[in-house]
Amino acid sequence: MTGFIGAGNMASAMISGLVTSGTLKGEDIAVFDICAEKTETLFEKFGLRVFASAKELAENCERVVLSVKPNMLATVIEPLKDVINEKEPLVISIAAGKPLSFFEERLNACVRLVRVMPNINATVGAAVSAFCPNKNATAEDVAFVEKMCRSFGTAVALSENMFPLFGVIGGSSPAFAYMFIDAMARAAVKNGMPKAQALEICAQAVLGSAKMILETKEHPMELTDRVCSPGGTTIEGVLSLKKDGFESAVAAAVNAAVEKDKLL
Repeated sequence: MTGFIGAGNMASAMISGLVTSGTLKGEDIAVFDICAEKTETLFEKFGLRVFASAKELAENCERVVLSVKPNMLATVIEPLKDVINEKEPLVISIAAGKPLSFFEERLNACVRLVRVMPNINATVGAAVSAFCPNKNATAEDVAFVEKMCRSFGTAVALSENMFPLFGVIGGSSPAFAYMFIDAMARAAVKNGMPKAQALEICAQAVLGSAKMILETKEHPMELTDRVCSPGGTTIEGVLSLKKDGFESAVAAAVNAAVEKDKLL
């Protein structure tokens, strides 16, 4: 059984992916959260098992997913130390800013552990997730985690020193993309188009653009050049973005988020 300690948005999205993809059945998943309303919702939707405490969950699960906020982790795992050392489940963490060593120091240097970082697009089965095992995780453990991640998107094996950067370009970037889509839609509204219609058009255009990069493997700037006709509207907009510092603003946002990760 795979158990989730914490039933927030990310855990709910992961559970949805696991069940809807057929990777796990609802009865093979357990959950605990201090908010009973969250666990009741998941129980009603997926028929999973709800435990009364994190300790009880850890006692009954072969895999334990720590899906609580990073600032709550130390408090959550301290009471679990003995049961995890006794039962030896695979521990999976999705907490930003908490390296493998954080858990090994607080649990046991021999704990089987995989660090995972999904993003919010797991909600619609389109996340990109990074994963990194410690030296104790078995090949079977890693295979399960990769399969889990692929149930709600794509998965990338990544060295842990790249996790802070991945947390931004993989985890924070959806927010940047949402802002870009909204900004384009608002500009369309200014020019007379209804907001709902503008959002649908802009979102689909961004989705298709991402698909072009992934499937053609062409460089983004090569594709940009193909859209820009000589003397046309697109090159006018591209030059305006460059003039107003679009690229440097994106780079600054990435750098700011990376620096914040170091403080978590």
